[in-house]
This record gives sequence, structure tokens and C-alpha cells, in this order.
Amino acid sequence: MNYAEIKYCDIANGVGVRTTLFVSGCRLHCPNCFNEVAWDFSAGHPFTPEVEDQILESLESPYVAGLSVLGGEPMEPENQAGLVDFLERVRDAHPRGAAGEKTIWMYSGHTWEQLAPGGAWNIGEVTDRILDTLDVLVDGPFIQAEHDITLRFRGSENQRLIDVPATLESADGVVPWRDDPVFSTHTMD
Repeated sequence: MNYAEIKYCDIANGVGVRTTLFVSGCRLHCPNCFNEVAWDFSAGHPFTPEVEDQILESLESPYVAGLSVLGGEPMEPENQAGLVDFLERVRDAHPRGAAGEKTIWMYSGHTWEQLAPGGAWNIGEVTDRILDTLDVLVDGPFIQAEHDITLRFRGSENQRLIDVPATLESADGVVPWRDDPVFSTHTMD
């Protein structure tokens, strides 16, 4: 797997200051994608154990709230294979509920229904293991006609911010991630 870019001080792709990994490779090719350069699977640099270690080290900073993974498309089968062990390393280093917990966010152009067990883009154990590491999944393709710059952490109205642990436990379907109420109103009262 290759990666196109790593940002070590990102505030646009999840809550707080984050380390953000942009993987290379995407077959969706959403019109007006903000990161078209990452469509090519060979773009960027190899995602080596040394790169993994650098990202893990960056997460040790107390001001870093977590890891965000974008693309390209992280849920392309090749990228799932390249990410699964790494994401489990991150989760093992920063377990949910532990002091210093770091959240893991992932952005995918595929929907939850496609990625969930039994979905068309769920390739079995690897996909399920990835989903188990995530706190938030921002799902769905970017759709220019639904673009809205006031949306927090997403580009178009169709995209959802999903609380992955709650959704995996729910018998009632997708559980939305809940933002701080001041942000959900689009006002700063």
C-alpha cells in the first residue's frame, strides 16, 4: 500500500488536532473530489513499518486527539489489507476508555451498508477487524450537488458521521455520531 500524504497537525478531519493519513488508490473517482491526486494506487510513498512507527509516535503527543484515515479510498481491498494490522496497533496502543484514549476516524466513499457484515464491500474478516477499530466512519461518496461548506467534517449532505461502536452494537441500524451541540446548530451562541 502507498500513502499520498500524512498531516501531523490536522484540524479538518475529525475532532481536535489529529494525525491524518491519506492512503493512495481509489476506484470511485467522485466528480470534483478534493484529493484526485490520491486516486492512483502508486501515488506517494510506500506505507512501511517505519512510517507506521512515525504515526504511532505522533499519537503520543498529549495534544493529538487521534488518527484520521482518508484517501484515495481506505476501503479499497488493497488498502484494507495494508491498514488492518496498523489500525489494530493504534487501537492496542490507545484502547477505548483508557487514559489518553485516541479516537480513530475513517472516511470512505462507500456507505455503512456496503461495508457492514454482509455488505457488497465487506471482504470478510479484514473489513470487520477494521470496523472494530473505528470510532467514527464518515461514509458515502462526495456529491457535488449536495456540497455544503457549513457541514462539519464532511463535504456533502449525503455523507454521514457514524458512531461505529454504537452501530455495531445496535439492532436498529446506523447510530449517528453526536457532535458538540454548539456545532450542530451552525451557530456560535
